[in-house]
Amino acid sequence: MFDFFGVEMRGILHSLTTGSPIKRVVLFTIPLLIGNLFQQLYSFMDALIVGRTIGKNALAAVGATGSINFLIIGFAQGITTGLSVLTAQAYGARDERGVRKSFGTSVWISLGLTVVLTVVSVAMTRPLLTLMQTPPAIIDQSVAFVRVIFIGVAAAMAFNLLSNMMRALGDSRTPLFFLIIATILNIILELIFILVFHWGVAGAGWATVTAQFCSAILCWLYIKRHIPMLVLRRQDMGLDWAAIRRHINVGLPMGFSMSIIAIGAVILQVMLNTLGTNAVAAYTAAGRIDQLATLPASSFGLAMATFAAQNLGARQFGRIRKGVHQTLVLNVTVSAILGLLIITFGQPLVNLFLGPKQPAVTALAQTYFHFNASMYWLLAILFTMRNLLQGLGKTMVPTVAGLFELLMRAFAGLVLVTHFGFAGASMANPLAWLGSVFVLINVYFHTMKQIRQREAAQQQRSD
Repeated sequence: MFDFFGVEMRGILHSLTTGSPIKRVVLFTIPLLIGNLFQQLYSFMDALIVGRTIGKNALAAVGATGSINFLIIGFAQGITTGLSVLTAQAYGARDERGVRKSFGTSVWISLGLTVVLTVVSVAMTRPLLTLMQTPPAIIDQSVAFVRVIFIGVAAAMAFNLLSNMMRALGDSRTPLFFLIIATILNIILELIFILVFHWGVAGAGWATVTAQFCSAILCWLYIKRHIPMLVLRRQDMGLDWAAIRRHINVGLPMGFSMSIIAIGAVILQVMLNTLGTNAVAAYTAAGRIDQLATLPASSFGLAMATFAAQNLGARQFGRIRKGVHQTLVLNVTVSAILGLLIITFGQPLVNLFLGPKQPAVTALAQTYFHFNASMYWLLAILFTMRNLLQGLGKTMVPTVAGLFELLMRAFAGLVLVTHFGFAGASMANPLAWLGSVFVLINVYFHTMKQIRQREAAQQQRSD
């Protein structure tokens, strides 16, 4: 029998059900933050290398694919995160068999969805980009780049599933090491594929897919050697349709919530494309910096999902309530400070992508920062609340919140861009965050009331 607590003592896995809640959350978040930083460096380096070695049109071509890339890859990330929620709950309840069964069920679901996503996304690449009114000057390069990414959906799905399963068991450090290796490999391969083999933007895509595939292999080799609880046996891989339905009920809403958000981004991208190459390039460069600056907010959110799931399994209701309140305060404070820094130092960061000789692009990017960075604190609230509810199994609520994000981005794209141009496009994200928080906040307070009631009932029984 696998020694559950012995593994924790060796430092491989970590329970979030004991000790100071905020200390546990912060220690769990730090590897997540660094890991997410390297994850974002994939797209950051794509844009940086492509922009500086191939040119502005190539940068715009990569940027024009961002929304449909997020539509597919975001779905993969969302559903694997959702699947790991039930694994984390089983781990918090000290149910070793349940952990293995949950992982085996998640593997079957991931395999099926990988086939569907790959076939559909590869077939629909050009029609979607054409429908989005991608400028003729960049559409061929856009297709070449994102079609390679879609061919490699299996690599993205595998890495996200394995890394999320390790995080569900409290190991947020190991995926970080593999991301660092993969990111370095991505940079090296990208330079080779573009500068030596002259594969153009497709080379950037192949570098990303290859690096993700390597990180997935590293995750699996590590699991086989160090985490016996996730080493599947034949009985763990049996098709249990009740378990599949249960996991789908949690995973699909989280995947769909990401895709719904992405649909709003697609609508916005369509209208942004009508503003010309400078606007697309500025939105791409500013968006990459924006993604890096908001990593602490999203990392605290991811930590909160695992924290809530483990403590729900352990029936530690007081810890859930205390942990989320402390995390909210810390997340909002850090995000507000980062927003101020981005507004102040955004211009030289944008110049990293295209150099100092694109003043029109730089000016547009600064407009983006004024609208977005000033509202990072609101995004911190969104991430913390949404992931808390997901960790507690309330996955339909984030889906509804995602629908409100879609409506807000659609409004910005169809109305604000028409009247205010690039400034209207820059308002899209803050409006989407506001719409999502509007939905989440009522459910959050209701859920906290339920947590308090369950905590009080638990105390009465113990007395």
